[in-house]
Amino acid sequence: MAKDRYHYLVKEALIKDGWIITHDPYTLRDWDPDWEIDFGAEKIIAAEKENEKIAVEVKSFLELSFAYEFHKALGQYLNYRASLGELEKERTLFLAIPLNIWEIEFQRKGIKFSLEVYKVKIIVYNIESNNIEQWIL
Repeated sequence: MAKDRYHYLVKEALIKDGWIITHDPYTLRDWDPDWEIDFGAEKIIAAEKENEKIAVEVKSFLELSFAYEFHKALGQYLNYRASLGELEKERTLFLAIPLNIWEIEFQRKGIKFSLEVYKVKIIVYNIESNNIEQWIL
């Protein structure tokens, strides 16, 4: 599958944030179809001595139609989350969104409503500083 434009930027930002990339891509094997999420990552929580596991789907939102791309990303996110719930319940799925898109497009009433209804977990990343700006649970 083609990697998103900011795939490696988000990967580096996650590593800087203390995550260990365990899969690139994270393939949902034994599933039909074999879907690929951009990353699988783990972070050891020292106080708990447990691993926190995530999967991250990176989106750039560079198409002319934000609405089209949002619909596509949301559908992909929901399919991946449902599949992960069946195959690996302990792994949490996140949608990675650029900061500039988060600040403009994702503050619209309809977008915010959909995110709340579907309980979408988001990582906001900064393409200029190559950092994770915000985790939205």
